[in-house]
Amino acid sequence: MDANPIAEAAYETFIEQVRATGQVWGLCRDGGEWAYSESDEFEETEVLLFWSDREKALIHQQDEWEMHEATAIPLEEFVEKWLSGMDEDGLMVGPNWNAEFVGLEVTPEDLAERLMDEGAEEEEEPED
Repeated sequence: MDANPIAEAAYETFIEQVRATGQVWGLCRDGGEWAYSESDEFEETEVLLFWSDREKALIHQQDEWEMHEATAIPLEEFVEKWLSGMDEDGLMVGPNWNAEFVGLEVTPEDLAERLMDEGAEEEEEPED
């Protein structure tokens, strides 16, 4: 992954906001077609795009995704079902790509670890 500060900041925002709201947003069309892009980093690899809030998803609801609807996915389902399935299928995740399609491409496994690890740290606050 390139060390792009904009993309890194967007990824950190994604982690924080998704954990706070308990949901992930994607763009879905009838029939289960989700918004994706071709990878810039890996040949013949697709990157499924997800955002930390509805407004960020709606920015991309244009051109080929004009008929897609912003759709929320509960965090637990996203981690347990979506990310494991994406990992098995060899897909990457594009968290919080901006309107210029600048963003990181992360493995589903790495994203699941980040979402779960940070959750554990915050939930297990020391008692005084």
